[in-house]
Amino acid sequence: MTSVSQRDPVLTSDSQSPENWQIKLLYDGDCPLCLREVHFLQKKDAGRGLVQFVDIASDAYAPEDHGGVDFETAMGRIHAVLADGTVIKNVEVFRRIYSILGIGWIYAPTRWPLIGPIIDKIYDIWADLRLRATGRPSLQTLVTEREARLQNCDDDERCRL
Repeated sequence: MTSVSQRDPVLTSDSQSPENWQIKLLYDGDCPLCLREVHFLQKKDAGRGLVQFVDIASDAYAPEDHGGVDFETAMGRIHAVLADGTVIKNVEVFRRIYSILGIGWIYAPTRWPLIGPIIDKIYDIWADLRLRATGRPSLQTLVTEREARLQNCDDDERCRL
């Protein structure tokens, strides 16, 4: 048997305390643009542990540990889980994370009555085009490939290719 990537779905630094987090960002670890944003946010978090970064592309990703957001749903639109278990999505995720990290002023205009709806619509268009724009297969193809890969795994997380 050959093992498929078993990267940890939750990225944390040594100085982070699991009790300290305020929001879990569910991101696509196979998306180069998403990774760029995650690296920026990790620098802004500066080891405080305010944000947990959860890689939904990891085979170890378990929806039940992250607000019940399944892989397909998480891949379609960005999601986050607040410490109280509330699931949020779309531009609201960025508003909350940036605010938690002390840089909320960047997304503050997205709360304004005229700008907010325009930004929300632009995000909807972007989310629909994200996979194609980054040279990735369709969402349905990714879901099918993941299901097939996970069906070949045993309880010890060893997978056959």
